[in-house]
Amino acid sequence: MFRLLILVAIFFSTQSFAVEFQGKFIQGHYIIGKTTPETTILVDKKKVKVSKDGYFAFGIEKERKLDIVITEGNKNIIKKILKRKYKIQKIEGLPEKKVTPPEEFYVRIKKESKLIAEARAIDSDLTFFKDKFIIPVDDAIITGVYGSQRILNGIPKSPHLGLDFAKEKGTPIKAMNNGIVTLAEKDLFYTGATLNFDHGHGVSTLYMHMDEIFVNVGDHVKKGDIVGTIGTSGRSTGPHLDIRLNWFGTRLDPATILNIQQ
Repeated sequence: MFRLLILVAIFFSTQSFAVEFQGKFIQGHYIIGKTTPETTILVDKKKVKVSKDGYFAFGIEKERKLDIVITEGNKNIIKKILKRKYKIQKIEGLPEKKVTPPEEFYVRIKKESKLIAEARAIDSDLTFFKDKFIIPVDDAIITGVYGSQRILNGIPKSPHLGLDFAKEKGTPIKAMNNGIVTLAEKDLFYTGATLNFDHGHGVSTLYMHMDEIFVNVGDHVKKGDIVGTIGTSGRSTGPHLDIRLNWFGTRLDPATILNIQQ
């Protein structure tokens, strides 16, 4: 009996607790995981950062069809990815150079795209990614959703990968979560006045088409802080805020962190 108890104790002492997930395994969704501290986690064979209290994050690509494999220690967890049906959105009245920019803008656009990509690539130890996010604009109308096929002035373009909040110019914009400002640009070709916030572990949020910006690169912001105002800068037909959610280079649906039903 004593030997049996020893074997049971050894068995349980060598077992890790099963990983827990917050979020749905659906195309475009954001997932938070929780494991025992110091456990190695791989997502599709890529090691991800785990916080001191066992939290990690990752995202599911917009068009992903294959199952996703999460490796916890030496154990594989296979999750089936559910498909989504995306909307079609037609937008008219844009200046022609914003729909199909002339060649003289290509160098500028490439440089600005690199700035945003570098901000998304930051892999800090911040752990704000696991905290609740809040809606950035009070009482706004949602006019654009993630994944919708954009047809601009009758020309099919890339899908919209954010969430649009429409309200009058000058409306205050709140920080959706604690974070550090990693990009603050007042006049980018497509996105106009633009902010990017690092929330840790490759998770960042991007705010676009703003009018005024009240923060600078390196600033620590708290959830609910007023970081700027709604505008119509960049490629925009009216005052609104376009927000993006990124896990490194993977563009995710911001509605999944705001509990907004589409």
